[in-house]
Amino acid sequence: MLFAAKEQSLNLSEAAVEYLQAIGATRPAPDMARALFFHLVSVMYSPTYRTENAAPLRQDWPRIPLPDSRAALEASATLGERIAALLDTEAEVNGVTCGKIDPALKTIALTTKIGGGAIDPSGDDLAVAAGWGHFGKAGAVMPGKGKIEERNYSDKEAEALAPDARRLLGEKTVDVFLNREVYWRNVPMNVWKYHIGGYQVLKKWLSYRELEILGRPLKPDEAREVMNTARRIAAIILMQPRLDENYRAVKSAAFDWNGGK
Repeated sequence: MLFAAKEQSLNLSEAAVEYLQAIGATRPAPDMARALFFHLVSVMYSPTYRTENAAPLRQDWPRIPLPDSRAALEASATLGERIAALLDTEAEVNGVTCGKIDPALKTIALTTKIGGGAIDPSGDDLAVAAGWGHFGKAGAVMPGKGKIEERNYSDKEAEALAPDARRLLGEKTVDVFLNREVYWRNVPMNVWKYHIGGYQVLKKWLSYRELEILGRPLKPDEAREVMNTARRIAAIILMQPRLDENYRAVKSAAFDWNGGK
């Protein structure tokens, strides 16, 4: 049996359609609806925006300026799409998790064994046993202190970072230990401290992979996931100046809902 295709309906409010039409999208198409969504992502990941709008964000009532031109909307959306890709752990990002890795990221979170030598994934080398998590009441997973060692960057690590990148990622770095023998080397301080949704991302991940919780050592691809996550976070942090610049540009030329009246 054949069915007639239904006319496509966009999940947009009348106000959103009105806005898109006003900036030149006379028949809002899916790509423009996507652009509007990713513009919101780019603005909300601007540190300047979050600082200026801290109170509304705490009340879960953000107010986001909209660009007054289609070109500005699409430029902002391009930044938002990259942020979304970096947040999607199932999406490969060229230069970050695949392809030719950005030199600024290449030395970040390398799985390393004390004294050198190869890591044996068949033994306990990848067992997370540094006190990152434990069972609490009713079987709830509780975070632990774990073990990190704060230090200066090595010469090789420092050479990989331009001055601006080092300022953004932090002037110090940490080594994050799985156990007494193995650690992720060189997790810049601001990457290590990075929070999403109120949680310290890497520390939260580790709390659920403690040997007591997981019941087995990590697999090699799980250990690599920590490296990739650290690099994703670093890439987001390194985008912050561009995100702030975009937010300021949108704010200074925001769409006027009253038509200038």
